[in-house]
Amino acid sequence: MTGYGSASRQVSLGAGVVADLQVECRAVNSRFLDLGFRLPDECRGAEPALREMATQGLSRGKVEFRAAWRVNSAAAGAAKSNPHALGAINHDCLDALYTLQEKAQESFPKAQELSIAEVLRWPGVVSEPRGEEDSWITATVEAGRAALAALMESRHAEGKALVGVLTSITGKMRDIVKVIEPKVPEYVAQYQEKLTERLSEALAAQEQAKAGAELMERIRQEVVLYAVRIDVAEEFARLKTHLQAVDTALAGKGPVGKRLDFLMQELNREANTLSSKSVSEECTQAALELKLFIEQMREQVQNLE
Repeated sequence: MTGYGSASRQVSLGAGVVADLQVECRAVNSRFLDLGFRLPDECRGAEPALREMATQGLSRGKVEFRAAWRVNSAAAGAAKSNPHALGAINHDCLDALYTLQEKAQESFPKAQELSIAEVLRWPGVVSEPRGEEDSWITATVEAGRAALAALMESRHAEGKALVGVLTSITGKMRDIVKVIEPKVPEYVAQYQEKLTERLSEALAAQEQAKAGAELMERIRQEVVLYAVRIDVAEEFARLKTHLQAVDTALAGKGPVGKRLDFLMQELNREANTLSSKSVSEECTQAALELKLFIEQMREQVQNLE
């Protein structure tokens, strides 16, 4: 099932500087639970806790946690009076960078000098406040828990809508069964009559020596055996049972996706059997419509938890 949730927390970086941490949780359809994490280095320590939360709350879906942070502009402005608030210059690193630039310009005299912005972005030149690791982990876990709760709420709303769609489809399938099932004996009787006529003609031409009563008895036996093979009463009974099981699963609580996957396989098996045993065009068309509805349900079931 698809879903989205997000939450934010603040992390103190020290020296009066505060970071705004944003955690997002996204989910798309998948038959199994597939977790992914895109976290900055400061938040990496929270991954095991986020994984455990997701595993306990979800059973299927491709789920991804994303986190990003930036310095709070209001807190940064208020901390400007503190000389250590925005970071300290590492003079050893700065001197080494200057020496490297001079050596490079000796080999490449036309090369431009580094700008102030490039110098300040150079790794190790500015030591920025980063906060404590425990603070980052705590904030990430709290924001991740809230984001996951929002995602599950959105998935729950989507699930309720899908239940309505699936229930509507099972109702249409029941209508088809209700129309076709009473007509099947008539279809079988008509087919038996045609089959009797054909067998009579075929056997009479080949076995003129046999008595008429013996010939008809053989025909009757063949027709009865074939009627047994094309009887679909059991298929209709199982089909109705599976449809009832689908409705029961949709009305219950807890994960139902994998159970419905199994029921879709069983429904499709019965529809295929009905099609193979069909003795009329109307029965064949009904079986095809049932298979179409089952395929529609199968696509929707992939979205259910």
